[in-house]
Amino acid sequence: MGCLKNILRAIILTLAVVGFMALGGKELISGLIYNYFNPSKETVLERAQKVGDFSKINEEFEIEKAAGIMGYNAVVAEHKASGQKMFVVDAGNKEILTVEDLKSDNVEEKLYNAISKIKYQAVSVDDLKVTKHGTMNSYGKEVPYVKFEAHVKKLPIGDVGGIISVAETKDGESRLLISANEKKKYSQLISDEFFGKIK
Repeated sequence: MGCLKNILRAIILTLAVVGFMALGGKELISGLIYNYFNPSKETVLERAQKVGDFSKINEEFEIEKAAGIMGYNAVVAEHKASGQKMFVVDAGNKEILTVEDLKSDNVEEKLYNAISKIKYQAVSVDDLKVTKHGTMNSYGKEVPYVKFEAHVKKLPIGDVGGIISVAETKDGESRLLISANEKKKYSQLISDEFFGKIK
């Protein structure tokens, strides 16, 4: 009797699946999977709002991702013409780096410690050097940054240049701002333009 019941369930389930597929279920499932892995620009911007207001970013930049990355909420953007990447990371209550760290005398050590907190096996950073301290605007305030050069392993590009900054939102939450490109192609003007538009 139990065997017959299982056979009947299997037949009903098979008919239900066949019926679902006949009524366009395959296209529906394909569409849902595609949209999950390739979200629309509106969906990406909606997710990005959790990290900051990116609505004033101009068309030179494309927000590529807004999702949980390495255990943090993050937004990844690219300057279309140069390929320069910008990252805005909301670490939540897991503080990665502070304004005081950027201003300290042993900032390079603090940066190595921050890198070790972000456990990202695919990339490793060597020979990190801070070359300059400066300020820029982001989240409606003047924020400090350090300019760096480093050698990155396990990526197609070896030597990178860029900045690391920490900004505070209106709600008092901390955001880690990173901009990087190949060492010779890095532009501070691009970083200033992008981060200055985030509120």
